[in-house]
Amino acid sequence: MPEEEPNPAPLVRLSTSLFQHIEHIVYFAIGCLLSAGALIELGSAAIALWHGLADWVGNDAILTVIDRLLFVLLLIEILHTIRASIRTGALTCEPFLIVGLIASIRRVLVITLQTSEATKPGSQTPESHEILQDSMIELTVLGGLILVLVVSLYLLSRGARLAAK
Repeated sequence: MPEEEPNPAPLVRLSTSLFQHIEHIVYFAIGCLLSAGALIELGSAAIALWHGLADWVGNDAILTVIDRLLFVLLLIEILHTIRASIRTGALTCEPFLIVGLIASIRRVLVITLQTSEATKPGSQTPESHEILQDSMIELTVLGGLILVLVVSLYLLSRGARLAAK
């Protein structure tokens, strides 16, 4: 008479529970590292702003502070995504679209501030003209990407509202 196989249900429940705990531990570690990185970057932005107060002439301090603060926003949005993932047990695409939108806007601001240096009177060289031309192409692509991300976020929120009705 063949032996009966043991009931796999307890083994499945045990492995599911074990992997879920490991997943939560990893999410917790990632969340701690993101939080530490965000706090360090926020402090770095504050220091850059403090040093920039002495130099009102250049855009370097403004560029640095904006870049760092937008990076902090990216980290916080990723942290929010991890928190939501732990709470619900599922990943949603909306936070990733928001991270992409913030990153795109961050890049647009950085390019705009960098090209403002290249377009100052007396600084027009063939090299600065090439930088400006490349920047305009990149800004066009980023503008299209921002438009796609905003439309995607709108459609997601509209779909969620229609599903709730």
